[in-house]
Amino acid sequence: MSQSEKNVVRIGTRGSLLATTQAETVRQGLIAAGLDAELVIVKTAGDLSAAPVQTIGVGVFTAALREALTDGKVDIAVHSYKDLPTAPDERFVIAAIPPREDPRDALVARDGLVLGELPAGARIGTSAPRRAAQLRALGQGLDVQPLRGNLDTRIGKVASGELDAVVVARAGLARIGRLDVVTEALDPVQMLPAPAQGALAVECRSADVDLIEVVRTLDDANARASVAAERGLLAELEAGCTAPVGAIAEVVESIDEDGRVFDELSVRGCVAAIDGSDSIRASIVGAVSGAEELGRDLARELLDLGARDLVAVTEPAPPAGSAATGGVDRV
Repeated sequence: MSQSEKNVVRIGTRGSLLATTQAETVRQGLIAAGLDAELVIVKTAGDLSAAPVQTIGVGVFTAALREALTDGKVDIAVHSYKDLPTAPDERFVIAAIPPREDPRDALVARDGLVLGELPAGARIGTSAPRRAAQLRALGQGLDVQPLRGNLDTRIGKVASGELDAVVVARAGLARIGRLDVVTEALDPVQMLPAPAQGALAVECRSADVDLIEVVRTLDDANARASVAAERGLLAELEAGCTAPVGAIAEVVESIDEDGRVFDELSVRGCVAAIDGSDSIRASIVGAVSGAEELGRDLARELLDLGARDLVAVTEPAPPAGSAATGGVDRV
């Protein structure tokens, strides 16, 4: 049955608590815009596999949602933007990027410890090669262990004493109301987040022009500019969403020579060797209107500094008895 026959916009989402909570914010926005909307749960390959994310492939959490869009089973798909491949797909339009949650990573540690207080050998779990690379590069001698599972499962590894700490996206904890467990929101000086972390992508079929126009009312211009720069950097590096690449872009106020205030886009990027042996950071500031190209310019600077060699470094073998588990929230 088509959308017009039902007169209800069907919003495709993964079935985890985090995913449905994110999609519900979009549903409420569409209802406020005058549409009737419902959530439709779509299972993805990422939900069904216990393998490490980087071995399953880019787009593992988004391909099934896009297939449901193509087949007409849903009218809108809500993605965690950082999960989307950087290559454009002409079948779809990112009609809205709603206001972004705080993109920083968050530490959940035993005894209320912050990152700098964790002793050498402390067991710290993370699902992301990017986080693992930057944690190792800090030189604290942390025992970085692979970790999958939904947010409650990850947090539970600390509560049970199996791990001393875990690192997850602060945005995910904020959306499900669990910021109380955060012992430190990690400053980007310590750890740059994943490109587009904390942002949602509300995707429609390119042909659904009328629906796109309504969904666009949910768009946030600053979030769109920041994400465009961060993903431009990722695309220019030819790196996927599981690569050890961090980036954060922010719209900031600047003052010209005549004292006039105007907005600029500040972008910081990082590429780290997965074994922690080296990392490269750079930053750039430029016009908000040229967000994607600004990110690409920064990527080219990182490449000039040797970033491609760092991306090629392989990850150390995981220790015996690692904390990996199945059933994921991509945070």
